Amino acid sequence: MSEIRTDLSELEPVFAEIENVPENLISALQKAQEIYGWLPKEVMYRIGEKLGVKPAKVIGVATFYSQFRLEPMGKYLVMVCGGTACHVGGSEKIAAVVSEYLGTENGKTTADGIFTLEKVACLGCCSLAPVMMINGEVYGNLTSEKAVEILRNLREKEAEK
Repeated sequence: MSEIRTDLSELEPVFAEIENVPENLISALQKAQEIYGWLPKEVMYRIGEKLGVKPAKVIGVATFYSQFRLEPMGKYLVMVCGGTACHVGGSEKIAAVVSEYLGTENGKTTADGIFTLEKVACLGCCSLAPVMMINGEVYGNLTSEKAVEILRNLREKEAEK
């Protein structure tokens, strides 16, 4: 797989805004992720260079906080709830079927770059259990069949483009 090249010049406004202060590392990583959608290694190395922080520390911070993504995201972020109400309603089976349909596992993006799958602890929609959320839209009272149908419709929509 060829390495993705990133235009590092897009970081310059970030450095102008946060100054070259090591204490601004988390802020720099957040802003970089807003720009690129994730944190490529070359971006993390550049941030470390500009802030005077060793690459190991930058990568350590990026891997410690779950808010940071170290792989590109799909166009659609599919979050399957695993909270108590959803679990009782069969969310484990739904998550397994979704994973199988998409051909990817938790925390990964499909080969076509369209979907990223995440199992989450709770989406706070217990009255609609079991639920999944796709790019902020909640789909409730799911069955495995309904979940796959929703994903199939999104995939068809993308194929039409």
